Amino acid sequence: MKIFVLFDELLKRKGSDLHLSIGYPPLGRVKGELAPLREGVVTDDEMEQLLLGLTSGEQREQILNEKDLDFAYSYGDKARFRANYFYKSSGLAAVFRTIPTEILTLEQLGSPPIIKKLAERRSGLLLVTGPTGSGKSTTLAGMIRHINETRACHILTIEDPIEFVHTSLKAHVTHREVGPDASSFTAAIRSAGREDPDVILIGELRNNETMKLALQLASFGVLVFGTVHTNSAPATIDRMVNAFGADEQPQIRGMLAEGLVGIVAQQLLKTADGKGRVAVQEILIATSGVAALIRENKTFQIPSLMQASQGVGMQTMDMALERLVLQNTITFEAGLEKASDKESFEKRVRAAQLA
Repeated sequence: MKIFVLFDELLKRKGSDLHLSIGYPPLGRVKGELAPLREGVVTDDEMEQLLLGLTSGEQREQILNEKDLDFAYSYGDKARFRANYFYKSSGLAAVFRTIPTEILTLEQLGSPPIIKKLAERRSGLLLVTGPTGSGKSTTLAGMIRHINETRACHILTIEDPIEFVHTSLKAHVTHREVGPDASSFTAAIRSAGREDPDVILIGELRNNETMKLALQLASFGVLVFGTVHTNSAPATIDRMVNAFGADEQPQIRGMLAEGLVGIVAQQLLKTADGKGRVAVQEILIATSGVAALIRENKTFQIPSLMQASQGVGMQTMDMALERLVLQNTITFEAGLEKASDKESFEKRVRAAQLA
């Protein structure tokens, strides 16, 4: 069997990921659940045929020597895939993540209007956070699309690998891929300032060096987008500050207080009708009050400030979950499972349903 048969089956079922492991049938993540795409298991020989045909000689060498390989693969005009090849106890394995060829607008994604306003800022650091598979890249792509359609500027993306490919519209878009185009994220971010960008998308802020460089670029009058693997806005701030030694933390808190535009923390939940998934977003706007709490190391007070700041577009994850439950977009059980304060969440939802 050729891998394209599995790609076609995954796309037909509107799946997000294809999992291949020796001794198991090919699995597709469809509506959030893993399901077999055929009955027969993948054999050792078949795995090599399925996977190695998509790679160059250099990539084959990397997977054999380093036991790990990340790259993007274009499947004609049907889709792009972010591929990860790796070794596990049973041998060679892979996961392919679907990257749609069509970049959806923020309206099509159902994003709150404040997300568009954040994308229209001219400088600062804007973070989109969440666990793997929470739709961070899709939200960022929607924001970049909005800028590309409305602003004559230079957008620079630094990714590993390149996911969504933006055709230059009103903006001029430059894509750089770590590996083929730059030796590392750090090297690419260091040179970014010399490439006259107005907007920079950094695929992932992986360590304190990339975080500090992103903050510096944001302070130079550039709008910087980045992703971090955290589950909430306050946790994102703590994660960035704690990535540095105690002697540097006051400086980083000051840079964050000065340069942060906002944080969108999101996760994907199955819809109540079982037909798809919906993004649930916690939104922090970097107001003067938020900046003061960051500077004074009082991030534990941020959730209360967010609850009191709905008028400017802020919302906690529990508030977003509550709204989706009351709209019947997600089930009460799904909302309760993801709520951080379950007792308070249940009381508020029950009260609203009785009102």
